[in-house]
Amino acid sequence: MAVTETAPGEATAGPAAVAEPSQARSAHEGILRRQSARESAARTYARALPIVPVRARGLTIEGADGSRYLDCLSGAGTLALGHNHPVVLEAIRKVLDSGAPLHVLDLATPVKDAFVTELFRTLPPGLADHARVQFCGPAGTDAVEAAFKLVRTATGRTGLLAFAGAYHGMTSGALEASGDASDVRVARLPYPQDYRCPFGVGGAEGAELAARWTQSVLDDPKSGVPLPAGMILEPVQGEGGVLPAPDEWMRRMRQITADRSIPLIADEVQTGVGRTGAFWAVEHSGITPDVMVLSKAIGGSLPLAVVVYRDDLDVWEPGAHAGTFRGNQLAMAAGTATMAYVRENDLTARAATLGARMLDQLRSLAREFPVIGDVRGRGLMIGIEMVEADGGRESEGEDWGIGGSGGLAAVGGSAGSYGPGGPGNADCANAAVMRGVIPAPRPASTELAAAVQRECLRRGLIVELGGRHASVVRLLPPLTITDEQATAVLDRLADAVAMVARGHRFGD
Repeated sequence: MAVTETAPGEATAGPAAVAEPSQARSAHEGILRRQSARESAARTYARALPIVPVRARGLTIEGADGSRYLDCLSGAGTLALGHNHPVVLEAIRKVLDSGAPLHVLDLATPVKDAFVTELFRTLPPGLADHARVQFCGPAGTDAVEAAFKLVRTATGRTGLLAFAGAYHGMTSGALEASGDASDVRVARLPYPQDYRCPFGVGGAEGAELAARWTQSVLDDPKSGVPLPAGMILEPVQGEGGVLPAPDEWMRRMRQITADRSIPLIADEVQTGVGRTGAFWAVEHSGITPDVMVLSKAIGGSLPLAVVVYRDDLDVWEPGAHAGTFRGNQLAMAAGTATMAYVRENDLTARAATLGARMLDQLRSLAREFPVIGDVRGRGLMIGIEMVEADGGRESEGEDWGIGGSGGLAAVGGSAGSYGPGGPGNADCANAAVMRGVIPAPRPASTELAAAVQRECLRRGLIVELGGRHASVVRLLPPLTITDEQATAVLDRLADAVAMVARGHRFGD
């Protein structure tokens, strides 16, 4: 159903300024029909979100049919300040009005100089003073490819380490390091998580087991994994299901890689620019990676991607990595304005505080509706995993994990599971069972997550799906979201979950 809010600054003229409802609906349907007939079958968001945006400001989008929506997709996390923020528009207009060239390849310009200066100002301590920046093609996946080429060139090695559940892009090299790759030259390692811990224990213990597994793979001469060119990880796995990496595990990965002269690549494409409650998500753990892959919010809503890395890795020959559109002046201006606004207005602290409050409220909702299996996230990067609510288990007849209030609650996690035959070590799993038993997590539900997304859209709320089996409802609101807007988002989401839960028959 349509909602009634008007975005700040939207025109509110009389009927003459608005198309008749029937005309608007006809135009809306015609555009969608032509899109379906002419665009690739690979299109994604358009399938689940049949809307035609024509105006937007902040959190609000207006469709061609007059419907208004609260946008918690935010360009898959690109819009740190929401749609058409005044400081972003002002920065773009300033470049356009100045007569400056818009396309300059990799030539130096005042706009680029200001962007690099602001970017380096925000970098983690220990990197900014010894950093180089490589401008890439305009998508994060190209920056990932550049990072892989960089560490392979610098080390003379070829292999890579990545993690189960990862997502690093859609080009071939980035896909090889992502969780759903099928033909790979990348060693896959366990990524710690609580709800579906691969070792069946979760919490600090599960993270420690994951770290030990990684160390064993690297030190065992019979593991089949030679010393790699680099390790790539996400401080929070987004597409993997909104899984924040434990800070201590991040520090272990930094120590393990440093001790073995393996460059550590942090993929901050979605987590960067304040999204998780720190300007860069690696700051939560205090580590300094050797390489950072950045895109999305650094372009202020326009296409831009860079790799930042230690200067001793800068062994490329001229032209070793290039791209026609690596000199996007409008994106650099918009990105400079966005990063400065986030920094000057301490929006990282705002994201941390509001995100924690939203997580608390969503966990209360989970206690009311068993179709919510888990609520997790960091800052304004939030996930709600939908599960079958019939009491079924991932592996019938098996119980895994630590139970009781003295178990994972003591280390701040929720219990996880893994059935027989999975990657967990059998001795570790048996030890977990001996310490106490709880039921395994219920099966993830793609259908319920999709139903929640549809019901949210009917209520004027745009959300994304992700995670294993696309069972995680994701919230990525702009960092500028107000308390009132956050309440409206949670109210609509709760109403959608309640509707889906009422229609879900337990035991089917």
